[in-house]
Amino acid sequence: MSHDLELAQKHAWNLARTLMTTVILFQSDNEYGVLPADEIEDAEVTALYEYDPHLGASAVQ
Repeated sequence: MSHDLELAQKHAWNLARTLMTTVILFQSDNEYGVLPADEIEDAEVTALYEYDPHLGASAVQ
């Protein structure tokens, strides 16, 4: 987990490209983290961005 959004975004994009799967950058309390998109369903977190290694990043609505 990270307290720096910019650093978390860089790591999320790198992870998506390394794993070649979509990942979600989320916020929980005052920290940011990343999970593969298929693992975030029941987590009690606020999704911020989705990183797809083929399409790039997009804000989650």
